[in-house]
Amino acid sequence: MSPLPAFYADWPRPPAALVAARLDEPPGGARVTVAGLVILRQRPGTAKGVIFLTLEDETGVVNIVVWRNMYERFRRAVISGRLLRVTGRVQREAGVVHVVAEEIEDVSSLLDRLLDPDCPLPREGETG
Repeated sequence: MSPLPAFYADWPRPPAALVAARLDEPPGGARVTVAGLVILRQRPGTAKGVIFLTLEDETGVVNIVVWRNMYERFRRAVISGRLLRVTGRVQREAGVVHVVAEEIEDVSSLLDRLLDPDCPLPREGETG
């Protein structure tokens, strides 16, 4: 994959996350990690317990599908997280790209560190 354009390179973000603008690059079924601010949580009554999240990063939005078993496992992050890192499988359907969540991590604590250039972001798996 090509490097991030220069105008995004300096944007502080959780490490090891694919930006929304590049989500069309991995093939369907590929395991990816994305991160962004939670801008929408939906739990439609007709969705049989499925929750839909929309994350936004500096390049666009990412649609996340959270199945009931994943919701139960990561409930706190799904309900209260402001900045999430989600790892899951790319799903393409009718021209729409989703990430079907397998792991959800609340990394909201990183928001306080975005303006501090002397504070390095943690590596993947660390919550700092």
